[in-house]
Amino acid sequence: MPESKSNSSGALRYVRAIWHRFNLSRFVGALVLTASSFAVGIGGFMWIEKFNFIDAFYMTMITVSTVGFGELHPMSPAGRVFVSLYIFFNLLMLAYLLSVLTTYIFDGGLRNMFAMLKNDQEIRRFENHVIVCGFGRNGQKAYHELRASGAQVVVVEQNDSLLKDAVEDSSEAIASVIGDATLDETMRGAGIARARAIITALPKDADNVFVALTARELNPHITIIARASLKSSETKLLRAGADSVVMPDEIGGSHMANLVMRPEVIRFLDMISGLGPRKLRLEELSTSEMRQELQGLSIRDLNVRSRTGATVIGLKRHDGELVVSPSADLIPGPSDVFLFLGTDEQITTVLNQFRKEAGELKR
Repeated sequence: MPESKSNSSGALRYVRAIWHRFNLSRFVGALVLTASSFAVGIGGFMWIEKFNFIDAFYMTMITVSTVGFGELHPMSPAGRVFVSLYIFFNLLMLAYLLSVLTTYIFDGGLRNMFAMLKNDQEIRRFENHVIVCGFGRNGQKAYHELRASGAQVVVVEQNDSLLKDAVEDSSEAIASVIGDATLDETMRGAGIARARAIITALPKDADNVFVALTARELNPHITIIARASLKSSETKLLRAGADSVVMPDEIGGSHMANLVMRPEVIRFLDMISGLGPRKLRLEELSTSEMRQELQGLSIRDLNVRSRTGATVIGLKRHDGELVVSPSADLIPGPSDVFLFLGTDEQITTVLNQFRKEAGELKR
């Protein structure tokens, strides 16, 4: 019984979201106006001219369609006045109906409706995806980095034009939800219950706090990364449930200062982050995801450098300790995580040679 109530409330939320997103009030209003016009016509002919229902319906149809057929019976003066006013009213009603239909059919409204419904169905199939709230500069950068890493991403944005511009500049469709990210309804539409992480990059810190609160309530296990403009907002976001808080302005200032004091270090970091001319890539791989025959071997025996060209720069132990430049004789534990550094080709070779096949991972 509770499950059926949950399904019905979910369906109601979905219908309400479609109503607002597609602005169906104009379309439904035009249909109601048309139905009302038919009812007035039929009722008027039956009351003024004493026609039966079939004759009244026929006269209403030929009047509305303006086909010019003759009258069934001679009209009384009152009937002629009624028909004159009725024709004038229907001309206005027909003009409005045509304008609404033109918007939905010829101006792309209907096409956009089907595209959005297809997009919603695709999001419903997402599992373990990442939600990006806000599609400004930070949100777009996060989106492209995630997609480049192969993650499924859903964008939540209130400004439809930002998404349209991004789709025109991109060769792929963007799975998105148009709406206010601070609302539970919008988050459910983005599949918050099935997501593994959420990045909230809205311009206002207060909105990011609301998103963090909403996300933590709807999915207690989700990882929340939040953007903040003010230092005072960091503690509020952490109390609201954010796992990490990023302040782009502070990072940018520190980055510029280090370009003066430690330029080569920053150039190396730019390579790792993909900003430099020669791009390097950081990747992680848990020992539990490695092939069975490679588990229990020391870093020396794995011989990562000679086999792939990549470098083991760190090892995250199961107790949370991060070992930088681990010893070659170190034997990783069953829940430890390797950190590799290399080019895209080298990291791809690492994953191909060391990671289990898809079938083994499923088992």
